Amino acid sequence: MPLFPAHDATELAHHVYGDGAPLICLPGGPQDSVYLGELGGLSAHRQLIMLDIRGTGESALPLDLASCRCDRLVDDVEALREHLGLDRIDLLGHSAGANIAVQYAARYPERVGRLVLITPSTRAVGVAIDGSARRETALLRKGEPWFPEAFAALEAIVSGNATADSWQAIAPFSYGNWDAVAQAHQAAEAGRQNPAVSEAFGAEGAFDPEATRAALAAFGAPVLVVAGEVDLGAPPSAVAEVAGLFPDATFVVRPGAGHFPWLDDAAGFVAPVARFLA
Repeated sequence: MPLFPAHDATELAHHVYGDGAPLICLPGGPQDSVYLGELGGLSAHRQLIMLDIRGTGESALPLDLASCRCDRLVDDVEALREHLGLDRIDLLGHSAGANIAVQYAARYPERVGRLVLITPSTRAVGVAIDGSARRETALLRKGEPWFPEAFAALEAIVSGNATADSWQAIAPFSYGNWDAVAQAHQAAEAGRQNPAVSEAFGAEGAFDPEATRAALAAFGAPVLVVAGEVDLGAPPSAVAEVAGLFPDATFVVRPGAGHFPWLDDAAGFVAPVARFLA
């Protein structure tokens, strides 16, 4: 597990899988990169450089928690690029990690060769996801045995009456197949986030959607944006709007996939991503 110093001397960890041209991967959460695995076998096509967000996994907790704010995490990506000795990087962001990735692309467009956004969070670009979009996506699963309890929990969340149990009950909506693999993945996720880091990530000033959107409108590198057909967290309609912010974006919806599309259909996920990166 290689370590490198951030610009403020915080020791950060990254994990390396596979060979070939490097692809820097930013996890969601914010958390460590363990849950990404090897992205369904993408490591057979590219060398995956998985960053543990500061304060999570094997990366040190910084002295100043304010440095965990999303826009400031861009500096850690730049420090990793410098550490690897790369003039330009190919960059992948999943979920909340996409917020870091798009802000990096906005700030350092000349440093990005290709950008991949997987079931991206939309906070950094100000794309709103309302309750109706989530309900519409959820109803695609109405024939599944766990649906009634999960949908009731979703209604409680959308109406502002959520409990801790509500968030647990909607877990099946994050996966295209709520099978043993998905349940083990979900269980392994429990407790991997540092609440203080999570709070700092979205603190006031973390996002400037208007400025970010303006910068992305001039971003010339190719972009691949991947949505999961049944993903409540990033419904395809919202993800399509994200893709539309870039001059040169390819938008892909993975049929039957949730928030972690490499788990639902590894081959179907890897093929378009590898083709784009090639």
